[in-house]
Amino acid sequence: MLRYFSPGVWLLVFLAIGSSILVFLLPVAPRPGLIFWLFDRNHAMLSQHIADQWNRENPDMPVQVTLIPTSLGTRMLSGFYANTPVGDLIEVERSLIGQVFAGPLEDVGFVDLTDRLEEDRVGDMINTPSFSPWSTRDRIFGLPHDVHPVMLMYRADLVEAAGIDVSQIETWDDYFRIMRPLQRDLDGDSRIDRWLLSAGPTAFQFHEVFMLQAGGGYFAADGEPELNSEINVRILSQLAIWYVGPGRVTGELPTTPATAQQLIIDGYVVAMLAPDWFVGSIRNTLPAMAGKFKLMPLPAWEPGGRRTSVYGGTMLGITKASQHQDAAWEFAQKLYLSPETARGLYEMTRIITPIKANWDEPIYDEPDSYYCDQPIGRLFINLAPDVPLRPSSPFYVNAQQELNAAIIALCHYVEKRHISDPTLLHDQCRQLLDSAQARLLRQMQRNVFLRHTES
Repeated sequence: MLRYFSPGVWLLVFLAIGSSILVFLLPVAPRPGLIFWLFDRNHAMLSQHIADQWNRENPDMPVQVTLIPTSLGTRMLSGFYANTPVGDLIEVERSLIGQVFAGPLEDVGFVDLTDRLEEDRVGDMINTPSFSPWSTRDRIFGLPHDVHPVMLMYRADLVEAAGIDVSQIETWDDYFRIMRPLQRDLDGDSRIDRWLLSAGPTAFQFHEVFMLQAGGGYFAADGEPELNSEINVRILSQLAIWYVGPGRVTGELPTTPATAQQLIIDGYVVAMLAPDWFVGSIRNTLPAMAGKFKLMPLPAWEPGGRRTSVYGGTMLGITKASQHQDAAWEFAQKLYLSPETARGLYEMTRIITPIKANWDEPIYDEPDSYYCDQPIGRLFINLAPDVPLRPSSPFYVNAQQELNAAIIALCHYVEKRHISDPTLLHDQCRQLLDSAQARLLRQMQRNVFLRHTES
């Protein structure tokens, strides 16, 4: 073989082999203290403050707060799969957690916290529905960072100038009937310039918000897919009528932030679905709109129904790779359970804590001048116990894609036939969702670890 390669090539080969052996044989020194990975800048600032307190009290086990805003998910998953270094503690957003749960329980990269939560009575302190996204096969793998109830944020200046009394609104039917005078052509070009709600066929994040509020969703409590449930058929049929055709009442805001903000200022939509984090974001990005918005519970799908939903979420997990799991658990409790964290989180982002013991903090009752002096923290907390459960699944993204395709197809069906009665869509919607359900089940059956437990 020597004659086929130059001496330079063989030198490189021997150097590569030698360096690999050397690296393998070198002792790996344990990392001092705890490494904490986060993706959100605001929470990193808050966590650093708590970490500084912890470090003064625990100099032998310092916490290093590391902000990884764009690649955290990739680094975390590659660490779990390839056994490369990861943080001792990691905050994970909901859209990523399904991939962590894709294998058998013993291969989940986070520590199972179920027994710790029970032994330390921590679970009793936390809003129960907030655990659901971070659980799989009856085991809990993360502390919830938030609750994220959804309210309706509406243009109080437009509504009150029109003499509309929102206290008369209980259901979505009430909302669209009472608000109808505000949907209009403002410039005389025979095109609607103001819609009643920000939503639409490609605003996929809102489909789940509506379904969860009604008691539907992508998955049942046991992880079985239920895209074609009768609740989903009814809700998606109504959404298609709202989104397109002669019964259209919604307008989609573009994904470009600057354009969307200008349309909000111009009054392109009367109201928006608003979880607590979105309320904080609008407050920070559109300061000139102070005093123009108010919040109210979501209109229910039927009289006496649920007046909220849920959107988004983050958890704090302890990695199995950590050599200091007990210390990580202690720091996690200090960070997430303290009233100081609850106050700081609300002050910076308007996100409410899931820790029930902190719901009595006076800050939640303070009037917010941006929202016409409403105590918006208390409004969100009042809805927190009623947020719907969200069963986790490794196939969450797949289910989302299948349902999105179904509702876009249903909207095309509505436009082509000029349908305005949602009951006339039920059969077509059921067919589309039956097909989506079948495709999702086929994908789930390929996972040998979950096919007998979650499908």
